[in-house]
Amino acid sequence: MLKVVTENHAKVHSRIGLAPLTKLAFDGADLAPQSTELLLKLASDPEDAGALMDLAVLEQLRGNLEAGLDYQNVAVAQQQLYRIESDIKPKLEVLVLAAPIRMGGNTPVEFLLAGQAVGLTTLYVIPGIPLPDPLPPHDVAFVAAPGDSDGVQVFLSEIAKHVESWPQPVLNQPDHIKRLERDILWRTLKDVPGVVCPATLRCTRDELAVLSEENKRPSDDFAMLSFPLLVRPVGSHAGQGLVKLEGPEDVAAYLSSGTIENYFVSQFIDYKSADGLYRKYRIVLIGGVPYPVHMAIADQWAIWYLNADMAESVDKRSEEAHFFTGFENEFAKRHETALAALSDAVKLDYFGIDCAETQDGRLVVFEADNALIVHDMDPPDVFPYKGAPMGRAFRAFGHLLHTTADQAKAG
Repeated sequence: MLKVVTENHAKVHSRIGLAPLTKLAFDGADLAPQSTELLLKLASDPEDAGALMDLAVLEQLRGNLEAGLDYQNVAVAQQQLYRIESDIKPKLEVLVLAAPIRMGGNTPVEFLLAGQAVGLTTLYVIPGIPLPDPLPPHDVAFVAAPGDSDGVQVFLSEIAKHVESWPQPVLNQPDHIKRLERDILWRTLKDVPGVVCPATLRCTRDELAVLSEENKRPSDDFAMLSFPLLVRPVGSHAGQGLVKLEGPEDVAAYLSSGTIENYFVSQFIDYKSADGLYRKYRIVLIGGVPYPVHMAIADQWAIWYLNADMAESVDKRSEEAHFFTGFENEFAKRHETALAALSDAVKLDYFGIDCAETQDGRLVVFEADNALIVHDMDPPDVFPYKGAPMGRAFRAFGHLLHTTADQAKAG
């Protein structure tokens, strides 16, 4: 076990960062040489927290979540500040306020700013540990910590206390991020014109079990729901534990498969297109403007980009390419009013949605999240149409940061 050093150093440690290491893994590279190099760095300097953080990422990329988080916990205990290595001279300095959680749990700022002349320093905010004083120089701060599970709310709450008197402008206020939780989001969006957000309630095992017993009346809140329903553990991601319950008889079987205590139960929304296929979209809203990220097409309702087999289908990729090229004049135009009202309701400078369309033309919002995965790592020989639109989204994010900093200086 590595030794934990609890001293809060004032210096900023340099690291390779999440984006380049993830790209190596995405391209199928052997990660062992990179791990060996980092271990040798630690052998010569056991307090190289930057090397520890990069090892944390590599271990998680190799499927070793526990080992990766162990490295990360040791690193953040001895150092809260990390700077991403870059050969580009920065024209703007950004301080990212993050939570020390699993890889990919915070807003993917590294991907959004890759190749741009922006200096990127990350500050991991931890309850009980004071912030570095003084803070590193920066033009704007950006809150990257998510608010989508009970286990990370403590970090977001800690950030909220600090940003009340932050010396520089702060984007993505923590109190608005907290309202992205599924059982709060649907209430925020239920009256937004043109938007359908499935009614979602948080419940315990016992409350969920009542739905399986016909002689027991559910609470008034649950009375608004009707089968089929979707159920998932609170804090789960990428469909882990997500099941469609067709009727009361499915509830007991679902509960018997695990011992999790808290769940989200949602009304199932059938978003099947007229041709029998399901289409799910990921969009980011940057300063209120929507940008496409991807489109997944499948013959089942439970779609994620990785299970839609987009790379194996020329027809699917052709349709996704059209989605990108026609986005502004087609999808964004169809839902112009809904997307604008959605952005106004969420009140975040940057966030993403996973969404679909009903056959009668409404926008179905399954999830809104400030930390959805957004990247440009897909191979250009297979997805040649993605580079340009992703570049536009990344530049828009950079422009948001620059504009915010300039307004603060002028004001």
